[in-house]
Amino acid sequence: MKCIKIICLLFLVLSVSKTTAQEFKLGKVSVAELQERAHPKDTSAVAAILFKKGKSRIEYIQNDGFVMVTEVETRIKIYKKEGYEWATQKVYYYNNSNLSEKVRFDDAITYNLVNGSVEKTKLNSEGIFDEKFNKVRAIKKITMPNVKEGSVIEYKYSIRTPTDRLIRDWSFQESIPVNYSEFVTYIPEYYVFNSRQKGYISPKVSTQLNRKTITIVSKERSESKNTQTSFSSDKIDYSETQTTYVAQNFPAMKEESFVNNIDNYTSSVAHELAVTNFPNQLPKSYSTNWNAVVKTIYEYDDFGPELNKTGYFEADLKEILNGKNTENEKILAILNHVKSNVKWNEYFGYACDNGVKKAYKEKSGNIADINLMMTAMLRSAGLTANPVLVSTRANGIALFPNRNAYNYVIAAVETANGNVLLDASDQFSTPNILPFRALNWQGRLIRKDGSSDEVNLMPVKPSMDNVFLSYTVDAEGKVIGKSRRQYTDYNAMITRANFNGLKEDDYLEKLENQNGKIEISEYARTNVNELMSPVVESYSFVGNNLSEVIGGKIYLSPMLFFANDKNPFNQEVRQYPVDFGFPFTDKYSIAITIPEGFTVESLPTPALISMENNVGIFKFDIAVKGNLLQLSILKQINEPIVPAEGYEMLKEYYTTLVAKESEKIVLKRI
Repeated sequence: MKCIKIICLLFLVLSVSKTTAQEFKLGKVSVAELQERAHPKDTSAVAAILFKKGKSRIEYIQNDGFVMVTEVETRIKIYKKEGYEWATQKVYYYNNSNLSEKVRFDDAITYNLVNGSVEKTKLNSEGIFDEKFNKVRAIKKITMPNVKEGSVIEYKYSIRTPTDRLIRDWSFQESIPVNYSEFVTYIPEYYVFNSRQKGYISPKVSTQLNRKTITIVSKERSESKNTQTSFSSDKIDYSETQTTYVAQNFPAMKEESFVNNIDNYTSSVAHELAVTNFPNQLPKSYSTNWNAVVKTIYEYDDFGPELNKTGYFEADLKEILNGKNTENEKILAILNHVKSNVKWNEYFGYACDNGVKKAYKEKSGNIADINLMMTAMLRSAGLTANPVLVSTRANGIALFPNRNAYNYVIAAVETANGNVLLDASDQFSTPNILPFRALNWQGRLIRKDGSSDEVNLMPVKPSMDNVFLSYTVDAEGKVIGKSRRQYTDYNAMITRANFNGLKEDDYLEKLENQNGKIEISEYARTNVNELMSPVVESYSFVGNNLSEVIGGKIYLSPMLFFANDKNPFNQEVRQYPVDFGFPFTDKYSIAITIPEGFTVESLPTPALISMENNVGIFKFDIAVKGNLLQLSILKQINEPIVPAEGYEMLKEYYTTLVAKESEKIVLKRI
């Protein structure tokens, strides 16, 4: 009996292994997969990756040498209509004179269960698209046909890269659950790649050594009277390291409030070439540390040499600096000159596209054209100015030394009071007020001598939002009042951007609808174009829906439409830091006149919350003087980034804040 049990168990294991293997092959979609109505471990999932397998190998091609070939196979289950977006797949690839990759999709099929039978719909050429992404990259895109709730889609694609030095990043997590993800690299002994994993959960990793042989065919042509061609072949044996990463049942990456880029915390692996060591050649080092990385970048023709070009702006610079004697005057004059004369063409990059001279002449350029030009002007003005490499929020955090870590560049002027950071690509930027896209932890400053330093990109000074609100309430609960709001620094930049490109009537209609359907009059703005001054917005308003009259009593939220009614932090556990972008201080000074014949029955009680380590503070004070109520409210967050360990504290802070701001004043008749 025991023997029978062992045999049965062995049979079961073999059967499971066989089934699993079938699941990880294209074309083997099962009825069970099509019948599944919800993900077994995440019923909220709109879709799931049933498996995703990738291989990146450096292989030898006659006449081309070593090239990189990447192959990917994927099967995805669609559970809900919201998951239809997974029926569109994109592959970004390089498509320029320096690097031209070839991308090909194959075996793309949608499976549906129709009357108990599996129905296949193949992708045709009408569902395949090529799009330009920017001047160096393009997108190969497919849109799968006949996708419904319950569909399973699968496809494979290959990328041939005419270089041996680029291994694409691989993500083991997505915004939907991943049942199985496998990534394998095959690297000949002539290469050393540094690999870096990130994320809060990690795949299992295994390695093995393979023996490989290259056959090189040579052709020789004789010089004799009867020309003859002879062929010979040589075989070269070498070893290849095969590294396999396997992830099983990885949960979906859930979007949370105040996360700068969810990809920073997604389980993934990246590779960067460190050394090549070919036979009969000296070893060559690449990106082994940050100094090596920035030295390489600085020496690029479209970076360092562009900083030495000055003739095209010298006459203009002399004119704009006339009468400017202090550092701050010169910095502001040059920043404003570049902003006014050269417009950003929406392309990122730390390498110049048009080149600074052409960009200045044509009044348009990419990020590098604009900010390297400004750096050169600052240097010509006698200031100690250097470029700072930045990775934008969308690009992720530069975690380890590699040349692809950065996609942006700004300027820094070294002064006795520290670095002044500048970006002339945004019309509303000012010294040390960078576009929000550039506020991403650390940048790296590069000096002429090749040395570099980390630069903190996160603001230290709080941005202010000061609200002065006064209003009266009549016996029917109608509210009539005035609001004056003053914004500084990043709050001012955001406000100016909100104003920009929107007609005032449209803006006011939006403001009225957002603030309880109020009616606005006497609207005014000041300092919209005076970027070094606070933006001020003021208006009168009437609101018929800002209070409730029940049983002869008036119920009123004292902050009206300025009150927070929702806690942005509602997850039980948070794994990622909370990234506010910049520290801020919100102050409210509110005066309320209650109607004649009424008195206060109840008021919100004063409150004070102070978070540990001076992360933030919330104060709520209220006082009664006759028929006048006076409120003073302070909300202050002192750190642009709060570590995940502080999440519970922050969650409690906002829970109390929202509850307090939601409390009502109750007025009763005398």
